[in-house]
Amino acid sequence: MFQIVPIFIGIIFVIVIGSILISVFKGIGQWQKNEQSPRLSVPAVVTSKRIDVTKRSNMHHHNDTHHHHSSSTHTKYFVTFEFESGDRSEFHVAGKEYGLLSEDDNGILSFQGTRYLGFVRNTGSISGGEECQGDYK
Repeated sequence: MFQIVPIFIGIIFVIVIGSILISVFKGIGQWQKNEQSPRLSVPAVVTSKRIDVTKRSNMHHHNDTHHHHSSSTHTKYFVTFEFESGDRSEFHVAGKEYGLLSEDDNGILSFQGTRYLGFVRNTGSISGGEECQGDYK
């Protein structure tokens, strides 16, 4: 029985380290692919937005009498853009950028591979042909 425990711990160790290495190599590969891709700026429309929230909870034991609960959340923001060709691409964006974008916004999307670089909204018409350049009247 005691001979199986070190083998089991070794297998778990190899699986954990292997998973970490695979994740690191995938990240490096995606970074290299993005670096080799051209920077593009194309007309696009914001078609949808979504949020991915992950929650992590921990319980710490202190002296068998006190329990400390802690939790944390991590939020990722995604925006889907549609190009003139009808193709769509989803990009991970910063929270501030996510808040500034609205569905149906038209503009110029800048990206490099899967890396979001920015979106410049077209100035639109409010009504009667007036152009929106800032504050509403």
